[in-house]
Amino acid sequence: MARKSSKKPSRAAQPVLLAGGNPQIAKADGNAPVQAYIAAMPGWKSDCGRRLDALIARTVPDVRKAVRWNSPFWGVEDQGWFMSAHCLTKYVKVAFFRGTALHPVPPIASKVEDVRYVHIFEDRPLDEELLANWIRQAAALPGAELF
Repeated sequence: MARKSSKKPSRAAQPVLLAGGNPQIAKADGNAPVQAYIAAMPGWKSDCGRRLDALIARTVPDVRKAVRWNSPFWGVEDQGWFMSAHCLTKYVKVAFFRGTALHPVPPIASKVEDVRYVHIFEDRPLDEELLANWIRQAAALPGAELF
């Protein structure tokens, strides 16, 4: 006589959170992996990711999306990637790959000459109008072909 298994059905495995709470999401193209990344962002960062992704989609309607190196990327077809995001312990780091060409220049410098960052914190207001302006400008520039 066959015995019934007492195991409960397994839930879909949740992504592993790496250092700083950054979700580990497999390399893939399209909206689905970016949405998986956003859903796995811990705490307030998930809402931040949804707002950022929605702002990008409104500002650049034909935006191309992918996940690489456990980070979402946004770009323009045949033009390259213009920005990415990454979870860190206390903030979400937004990178503009041609940031030094934006006006005004985003506030945080990088070790990479053209890259500039914006850090989004839970307890600080986000200037969505300025962020949309940077997104619009960045999408119009030749992007980075990182992979």
